[in-house]
Amino acid sequence: MSAFTTIATGLRFPEGPVAMPDGSVILVEIAAGRITRVKPDGSTETVAEPGGGPNGLAIGPDGKLYCCNNGGFDYVERGGLLIPHGQPDDYSGGRIERIDLATGAVETLYKHGDFGCVLRGPNDIVFDAHGGFWFTDHGKNRPRERDITGIFYAKVDGSHLEEVVFPSENPNGVGLSPDGATLYAAETYTCRLMAFRITAPGKIDPTMGLGGAGIPLYRPAGYKFFDSLGVEENGNICVATIGESGISVISPEGDLLEFVPTPDPFTTNICWGGPDRRTAYITLSGTGQLVSMEWPRPGLKLAY
Repeated sequence: MSAFTTIATGLRFPEGPVAMPDGSVILVEIAAGRITRVKPDGSTETVAEPGGGPNGLAIGPDGKLYCCNNGGFDYVERGGLLIPHGQPDDYSGGRIERIDLATGAVETLYKHGDFGCVLRGPNDIVFDAHGGFWFTDHGKNRPRERDITGIFYAKVDGSHLEEVVFPSENPNGVGLSPDGATLYAAETYTCRLMAFRITAPGKIDPTMGLGGAGIPLYRPAGYKFFDSLGVEENGNICVATIGESGISVISPEGDLLEFVPTPDPFTTNICWGGPDRRTAYITLSGTGQLVSMEWPRPGLKLAY
């Protein structure tokens, strides 16, 4: 594979990259509570400042930006790395936000308690072909305590929010297969890639797995953690892998096809852009960088 090109540095724990048609990348800076546009020349501009902990991003059917806000983290700086560390004293609650890209206006679409749902730390988001979206809730860690969370489905008009999978083991990255029939979720601390069979918009087969709705598709050996994920056009699942530092490329059958190493142990996300979706954009969050590289296969065209 080709070498990395560094596009931007000095970002405050970047995640959630979205490749835009003009060649820019919109991402979050979780530690700064803001959403930032990185231009092809590496310059940046602020899109919005929702505060809290903006995390996963996706463009919706209305052209607006949808944001999973985890409510914020505490951070430690160690060995030149910025590292999330537990729930902060100013934790502002989990929520889903809608952002007008033209004005930067931030609207809370769903918050903790809506439709009886518990939102602790919404993390990552993906839209389906029906205009609804799936998102994970990673939860929060506190001294001697960790949230038990789930995977949700919601509609963009604010009319429906449902916890479809509960419990889920600290789910992080989320994605859909090219045919929309399988939902993938990456669990961080268990380091498992889970697969769920979708039976209708926002519904999954509750009998698919031995212990519940999902089946473990892949789990690596060693001391590693999974973060966010992206799906290739051919159906491979590319999971950002913390600790080993890189992108694990996993087939829909659950085989590790290759591992693409990166220079940051907090490699957190991947997306694709360019005219053929062969430019991979990867967030190196610990060192605050957005990098790109030529990818051997195109990424999946997203719903919007």
